[in-house]
Amino acid sequence: MPDIAFINGRFLPWGEATVSIDDRGFQFGDAVYEVIRTYRGAPFEFDAHLARLNRSVGELSLRQPYTREQWTRWIQQGLSLAGYQDAKIYIQITRGVAPREHSFPADILPTVVMTIREFHPLAPDVRRTGVSACTSEDLRWGRCDIKSVNLLANVLAREEAKKAGVFEAILVRDGFVMEGALSNVMAIQDGVVMTAPEGPRILSGVTRTVVLELAKKDGIVIEERFIPLDVLYHADEVFLTGTTLEVLGVVQIDGRTIGSGQPGPITKTLAARWALLAG
Repeated sequence: MPDIAFINGRFLPWGEATVSIDDRGFQFGDAVYEVIRTYRGAPFEFDAHLARLNRSVGELSLRQPYTREQWTRWIQQGLSLAGYQDAKIYIQITRGVAPREHSFPADILPTVVMTIREFHPLAPDVRRTGVSACTSEDLRWGRCDIKSVNLLANVLAREEAKKAGVFEAILVRDGFVMEGALSNVMAIQDGVVMTAPEGPRILSGVTRTVVLELAKKDGIVIEERFIPLDVLYHADEVFLTGTTLEVLGVVQIDGRTIGSGQPGPITKTLAARWALLAG
């Protein structure tokens, strides 16, 4: 089964998938993106992902080249060509090709890139035992709510995590937890799930929203507020959420054991609820 490439309305061999050197996505990072996962060949929470893509496009005054129906058709065609049951769909919209100047012409046409690759879920052992994390200073720009391709700060944080031998970097600003370099972060204390509120300081994940809804249905109290780092260290449970992570327990942060040192009961409950919903 092949990985699939798509550029501006054409599916083509991976090695032929190229864009102009003058594309503003390459020159300036003037672009947004979205990642969608499939379960048994079907895109999960497609409308929510498309809504977030549309919001990012609007916030940067980009052009959304396709309607929902067109996106649905392209994605279904790509999934059919790839043939994967578990796939990761990556969509990127750049402002397009133009001479290199910071200001952009009004009539520029966007560049659309989509890739469909086989997705390999985390090993069951990783989910059962949980993962470790480190904290890292949040150096990102002031509009983290826009899913921009400008991910250099995330890249550096993930490299910091890699060098520390841990799974994720948790971004901290002014002593408060924002989110992970590729995830949203939730802490549990006395049965209450705490997580940073929506706004410009975080990229509110589609998985984050679904997990909070599942928690509320179970009667779990939710507090959307910024978590002081000391509270995170002393939480009963900590877990990450994300399109490719689902619900993933964190058992150690900066060398400090979280709770019992194993994914806790609420984390396990929400992971099980997710598995039932998605599977």
